[in-house]
Amino acid sequence: MDISAVTQHYRGIIDEIGEDADREGLLRTPQRAAKAMQFLTQGYQQSVEEIVNGAIFASANSEMVIVRDVELYSMCEHHMLPFIGRAHVAYIPDGRVIGLSKIPRIVDMYARRLQIQENLTQEIGETIQQVTGAVGVAVVIDAKHLCAMMRGVEKQNSSMTTSWMNGRFRDDPRTRSEFLTLIRS
Repeated sequence: MDISAVTQHYRGIIDEIGEDADREGLLRTPQRAAKAMQFLTQGYQQSVEEIVNGAIFASANSEMVIVRDVELYSMCEHHMLPFIGRAHVAYIPDGRVIGLSKIPRIVDMYARRLQIQENLTQEIGETIQQVTGAVGVAVVIDAKHLCAMMRGVEKQNSSMTTSWMNGRFRDDPRTRSEFLTLIRS
């Protein structure tokens, strides 16, 4: 990302809304905003391969593995406003498990892109499936969207829940039920 170019764009936006980009409080705001955008979209600079980094291990475990309450911060692609929530990710291993820290890192990689929650949920699930070869993967995300809180319908207490499930989580109602019960306990 060209920080200088993005800085100039932010300066232009500040001018266009009727502010003075040269006043003391805003003097360095365009550069700070550009650096913030670089951080908030760092997922574009990451890959699954570098995040997983070979942390796939042989295991005889065939029971559900769940990582709950993974905080996520993303920006909606429609308004470029944040949505903030939690992801719950589960998989049923088939001879291989993934390092514990890799699941939150995968969540972060996709969340740090301009995104809609529905696609974010699916991308996380498909990636966990791809790297583990699990017999089932489930992802549930619950998030609050500032585009619905600060503008539009202005509903402060609304949240959105999305899910993506495959394999045993999709085909076996008992497995799905166990997962949903465990993430709520």
